[in-house]
Amino acid sequence: MADRTKLDELTRLRGEVARLESEVAGGGASNWAPKTYYTTYHILAGMILGLIGASASLMFNIVGAAMVGKHPLELIRVYLTFPMGESALTLESGFALASGCCLYLGTGMFGGIPFHIILSKYFADAGAATRFGVATAMGVGVWLINYYGIIAWLQPTLIGGNWIVEQVPVVVAVLTHLVFAWTLLLVDRWGQFVPPAGTGKEL
Repeated sequence: MADRTKLDELTRLRGEVARLESEVAGGGASNWAPKTYYTTYHILAGMILGLIGASASLMFNIVGAAMVGKHPLELIRVYLTFPMGESALTLESGFALASGCCLYLGTGMFGGIPFHIILSKYFADAGAATRFGVATAMGVGVWLINYYGIIAWLQPTLIGGNWIVEQVPVVVAVLTHLVFAWTLLLVDRWGQFVPPAGTGKEL
């Protein structure tokens, strides 16, 4: 009887070991993937894609400024008038301009979050023309809100001048935002959440 009990216990333990090995091999992770939109993942993906978009936008401005004979970081100098006032327009190099570039890229990181979430959540299955139209509308919308909904009154109120709206040509301002938006559209699929095989449907 004692031997029989030991054999039963040994069989049970072997079954438990087999179950644990199956979980370690991936069988126990079959339900980890979110069943709905994976918001946390897409927030982080949006930040990374936003950095790419901001980098493309900054490079567009650097090349464009150099082509027309202006300082390569002319846009950054103008943007730095928000904290520094008119003195930022005479900056040639140094920590301030480097910090301005970092702030520009950082702003793009956070700006990429709503762009990516909207494209990946609401227009993931839309056609190319629709997605292009949505990205373009968002780019123009952000420009209007930033320049005329916020900066046009906030900079004069806080700093005493309106250099950003006055110094940045409308075409440059619009294209800067559109390059950002179109770059995000181009790389948006890179941020698609694809769970490992066997963990649930693709979201």
